[in-house]
Amino acid sequence: MAKVGIVMGSDSDMPVMAKAADILEKLGIDYEITIISAHREPDVFFEYAKSAESKGFKVIIAGAGMAAHLPGMCAAIFPMPVIGIPMHTTSLGGRDSLYSIVQMPSGIPVATVAINGGANAGLLAAKILATSDEALLERLKAYSKDLKEQVQAKDARLQEVGYKNY
Repeated sequence: MAKVGIVMGSDSDMPVMAKAADILEKLGIDYEITIISAHREPDVFFEYAKSAESKGFKVIIAGAGMAAHLPGMCAAIFPMPVIGIPMHTTSLGGRDSLYSIVQMPSGIPVATVAINGGANAGLLAAKILATSDEALLERLKAYSKDLKEQVQAKDARLQEVGYKNY
């Protein structure tokens, strides 16, 4: 049963949302991924958000651009955490998406990551789930250790060859 719902407003969001899915897969977390436009198919959206809890979702990752109402509307309906990913847009560089997601009314929180922050959304979902899953917490610790080792290896190479030959 999927623990995380990943929903995007358009297939143009797929490259960013795929990064969230990749992280969840790497950490062994089941998810469901779908495209639903809150504006163009509100009936489908409402059914998705209303049924998410009964499907077993513990977290929803919602990504959208421009007006970006998808994450906020998920948070208004789904009783558990929603993580919003603002998408980069050509008109305002993603600031429109960012403000639409972070400026929620009191009582309807949306945890928001950086513009196009798909990987961090996946990690945040994993960390939320790890509060009640010791095995997942250990996988997250191993993931963090791997990141640290990657940086250390890069620095060792820099020290060995110098910045001009890096």
